Amino acid sequence: MADLEVDVVAADRRVWRGAARMVSAPAADGDIGILPGHTPLLAILKAGDVRIQANDGASVTLRVDEGFLSVDEDRVTVVVQTAVEPSGDARGGRAR
Repeated sequence: MADLEVDVVAADRRVWRGAARMVSAPAADGDIGILPGHTPLLAILKAGDVRIQANDGASVTLRVDEGFLSVDEDRVTVVVQTAVEPSGDARGGRAR
């Protein structure tokens, strides 16, 4: 199975980048899960948690506000105004 290339970008920085097995996000019309081979998609996101299952086994959760998610050829891009790790880091996740 191919990997997903994932980019999570906030207004002021790249929040997370890396290879992943799965991404789930809070789309405006319900939660969505993205696996390798997903059809192209553009979705509006509502505030909530974006969850990433990284290829190295790590589970990354980012609390995001509204934005959008795009999928094209196993590349997932999430663009939001802010992203915060639920642990409370106001700057968000670490860029990888």
